[in-house]
Amino acid sequence: MENPLLLFPQLNISASKDKPYYKVMKSAIKEEPNKASKPGVKQKRNRLSLLLQKPEFHESDHLGKPGNLKKAASVSPEEAVKWGESFDKLLSEKAGLDAFTKFLKTEFSEENIEFWIACEDYKKSKSAHELLPKAKTIFETFIQKDAPKEVNLDFHTKEVTSQSMGQPLRSTFDAAQSTVYRLMEQDSYPRFLRSAAYLGLLQGRPAARAPLRR
Repeated sequence: MENPLLLFPQLNISASKDKPYYKVMKSAIKEEPNKASKPGVKQKRNRLSLLLQKPEFHESDHLGKPGNLKKAASVSPEEAVKWGESFDKLLSEKAGLDAFTKFLKTEFSEENIEFWIACEDYKKSKSAHELLPKAKTIFETFIQKDAPKEVNLDFHTKEVTSQSMGQPLRSTFDAAQSTVYRLMEQDSYPRFLRSAAYLGLLQGRPAARAPLRR
């Protein structure tokens, strides 16, 4: 009978070499599940990253900006009562301005309050040098024909505002701002005072979240 080691030379492995071979195999087996688990972890991270990019996760990032109403939820009924005393009082308080902005968004007319806020900021310009670019932006955004957020102004007010665009002054938008202010005071403000959101604040309930618009 022939020596089996001659027929199968691959079996001619010393015992000293077997141990490292199996150690390598065992370590490879142990590593495989780890490698398989990495894509799962990566996928979870990707899903979390996408989730955090959704607008609703960043509503508190811009708390100081009109339209974010997290602060309105902490308004006391006593504070809310003051908002009903006059439209000017409502807009003079940050929480009131935010609550009214939120209400206008539900009516798809937030361009009015955004224009009013832009005019307030415009009048606070520190130098005449700042007026021209700011005036141009406001005019193109809210006043010119087919502007993306065009406000409802009569022909005369539009014409007067347009003529002053060559050399804008701090008073350039006063007439237009007053028109929009009266429109909100006489139309939107009374509806706001009758809204469920405002009545809820009077009773100490937090303001409901406005539905996300896509």
